[in-house]
Amino acid sequence: QVQLVEHGGGSVEAGGSLRLSCMHSGPTYLRSCMSYFRQSPGKDRQAIATVESDGTTKYTDSVKGRFNISQDKETDTLILQMNAMKPEDTAMYYCVARGPLCKGPFKWGQGTQVTVSS
Repeated sequence: QVQLVEHGGGSVEAGGSLRLSCMHSGPTYLRSCMSYFRQSPGKDRQAIATVESDGTTKYTDSVKGRFNISQDKETDTLILQMNAMKPEDTAMYYCVARGPLCKGPFKWGQGTQVTVSS
């Protein structure tokens, strides 16, 4: 059973930075693909950043160059560093674990609110 515990989030002014972290545990193959999704009011959840077990990273266009996703393999912690934040980054952010090639069942974290003021 995969367990995800999220930390971070909060409020920041536009141009500022926030760091999200997600401690994960459980069967390794079910955590081969780790992502952050976000959901704004009235919108669907969207994958914004992904890191796979081979280190490959992917970002949605709206966060490229501003957000960085990484893994601390010693502590099994997923990290999302968010810089140059914009009001449109305001959303609930979720840590998500999936199997190899980012397929298989989604395991969602509890979510954390991020609010960016202009």
